[in-house]
Amino acid sequence: FFLSGSKSQTNQPLGNCSLNRTQISFCIREKHSFSSSMFAKHQAARALVNKAPAAPAVPRIAASSRVRPNAWSSRLFFALFASSLGSRGVTAQAMGTEAPTQPKNVLGGPLECCCTNPTTGFYRDGYCRTDMLDHGRHVVCARVTQQFLEFSRSRGNDLMTPAPWASFPGLKDGDKWCLCASRWREAAEAGVAPPLYLKSTHKKALEYVTMEQLKSHALDLEEAATA
Repeated sequence: FFLSGSKSQTNQPLGNCSLNRTQISFCIREKHSFSSSMFAKHQAARALVNKAPAAPAVPRIAASSRVRPNAWSSRLFFALFASSLGSRGVTAQAMGTEAPTQPKNVLGGPLECCCTNPTTGFYRDGYCRTDMLDHGRHVVCARVTQQFLEFSRSRGNDLMTPAPWASFPGLKDGDKWCLCASRWREAAEAGVAPPLYLKSTHKKALEYVTMEQLKSHALDLEEAATA
């Protein structure tokens, strides 16, 4: 504040004081005392901080080198994990993720092999079996068509392009493959569902589609009826 100037300027409030001519010296003394006290406390606090041991420096990671998980990294992990289990002959039963019984197909019988050329299945053992690790439920053993492959690619799932890191050779018209139950249902609703094999389709498929839908596209319906 300024001590010089008009009378209205010297009568402005300063904290709890009124700067009139009779009390101006008192206010200055009080403010100076308060400032000196706060300054002393501040200096004492800084002295304590300076005596404390310095914290270890934390290395900074460049933004360009940080690992940012996404959907593709998760898919890669599960694909490699499943592939390694299949190649070592590790079963879901050994992992304790499935009941110790033989997998059943939609007809109630034992699940039959879908295809080994190319080798299909979530565990790449030829069977459309599933467990808690198979979030996509690759349980429908289908003989893919070109129309379905193009439909699947239009939905963001390209089944024609090979992916060696996931032991996926890429499919062509006529190949047999364990499809996701939800994808097959989506294709059925669009009128492009590929034909399938009931004996090689896991019973979990019935949680997504009806038996009538499956039978209407079955290639082994007569064989299954006589079995």
